[in-house]
Amino acid sequence: MTEPRTGGRILVDALRTHGCDRIFHVPGESFLAVLDALHDTPAIDLVTCRQEGGVGFMACADGVLTGRPGVAFVTRGPGATNASIGVHVAMQDSIPMLLFIGDVDRGMRDREGFQEVDFVAMFTPLAKLALRIDDPARIPEYVARAWRTATSGRPGPVVIALPEDMLVETAVAIDRPPLAPVEPVLHPADFADVLDRLRTAERPVAIVGGAGWDKAAGAAFSAFVTAWGIPVAGAFRRQDAIANDTPAWAGNLGYGPSPALVARIKAADVLLVVGPRLGEATTDGYTLVTPDHPGQTLIHVHPDPTELDRVHRADLAIAAPPLAFAAMLARAEPPAEPRADAAEAHADWLRWSTPTPRDVALDLGPCVAAMRDRLSGHDAIICNGAGNFSGWWHRYWHYGWSGTQLAPTCGAMGYGPPAAVAAALRCSDRLAVALAGDGDFLMNGQELATAVQHGANLLVIVVDNGGYGTIRMHQEREYPARISGTALTNPDFAALGRAYGAWAETVETTADFAPALGRALGRDGVRLLHLRTDIEIITNSTTIGAIRAR
Repeated sequence: MTEPRTGGRILVDALRTHGCDRIFHVPGESFLAVLDALHDTPAIDLVTCRQEGGVGFMACADGVLTGRPGVAFVTRGPGATNASIGVHVAMQDSIPMLLFIGDVDRGMRDREGFQEVDFVAMFTPLAKLALRIDDPARIPEYVARAWRTATSGRPGPVVIALPEDMLVETAVAIDRPPLAPVEPVLHPADFADVLDRLRTAERPVAIVGGAGWDKAAGAAFSAFVTAWGIPVAGAFRRQDAIANDTPAWAGNLGYGPSPALVARIKAADVLLVVGPRLGEATTDGYTLVTPDHPGQTLIHVHPDPTELDRVHRADLAIAAPPLAFAAMLARAEPPAEPRADAAEAHADWLRWSTPTPRDVALDLGPCVAAMRDRLSGHDAIICNGAGNFSGWWHRYWHYGWSGTQLAPTCGAMGYGPPAAVAAALRCSDRLAVALAGDGDFLMNGQELATAVQHGANLLVIVVDNGGYGTIRMHQEREYPARISGTALTNPDFAALGRAYGAWAETVETTADFAPALGRALGRDGVRLLHLRTDIEIITNSTTIGAIRAR
């Protein structure tokens, strides 16, 4: 455009040009010019949230589901510090995200003005890139750079500070077209080497998920491992990398994996890792797959070359997008007969993921099984934050293709409800399910108000055991029977849900869960099931009594 526009108008136009169709925010006076421009931009849906932590988590979830940067706006100081948790999640989870922060006027900088923070200094250790825009004419340049940075190589968050006076200043700016992500090229010689190593391997195992993974990559990789008979495991909280009904699916790594899968990983002579960084959770503190992995050949494929050989020494390091690599694998000539390993690994996982009833009033294992009977893993989007409660779904739920599991690998609490709101708005034809523990839920449960306001259709399950269960578990292991600071006194979560405008019920027995779930699924809007459980049953595989006995 050649006509003068305000910085706010230039920014909104730039975001629209790059494909932004939704913004999550808590309003602030520091970016009123942006809100004014959005008033005349119906193509961008403005989702008004209740706390900036919820804003950040919603943007993270939207980035996972679309493959485009989730876009968030918050105000300076308290707003930005609240939103920083979403930046941390987006970085550790390799999610494209743009966080815009309304900042103090340019003339007020460095005076410790009202809510002033040096955001470039603050977010540089947390984000992939942190920027400040001081000239409205350069907004298209910065947005193009931020968008490409967020989506290229290892995806991640970009933080952009916006001085308030810059947003109201007018300028003539030249709009920039969207830029495609920069992707490395897969070399045929490297690919031939991969096939040679896999053909001669005796006990190959694949580990998948992470940066750049999507449904197309999952489908191609599923075809490959099925034809070759190679067991495939998901990295921590990447269980939707491929549909779990793939005949080669062997389960998930992370906290509480199947012992049979752990043994299989340890016994593998070749590990084909496509997408994951091989972080602490996936490798059980860098012990399951050690940085030098003696006796094992590691083939590591990642879209960002700077991640290769960063921690784990790779025998063959390949910088390539998962889809390009998986598509070539799917086209390769398979062996005459698939290995028996994959079928054996899948059978092991089916046994592991089938709950055995426990002698307790409300047993979460059969509850997950009842959910599986009523909801398709290919359609439902399971969203959870951190806590032992999530382990029941990690073990017993059968996930579908990419985008059916929204869960932070960095272990952030409070993620489930806002992520489910974002999923419900983005995928209105599917059911978003928010899973939360009692401590977890109260960190961002206020976003149920956002869900109701924006007409979201979702199911919320609050697992209430009256404590911070994960920390209680660690406490019992290190200081048995010396409970300190981990007990919780909770509200009536069903009543709280109804106060927000949700339909809600409390469930106290296993037998009551399936009928309550049926009643919830027979309704639209926000529905909440409050599950009262016993903290003695601290995980899906042990009890507090057993921990104390050890």
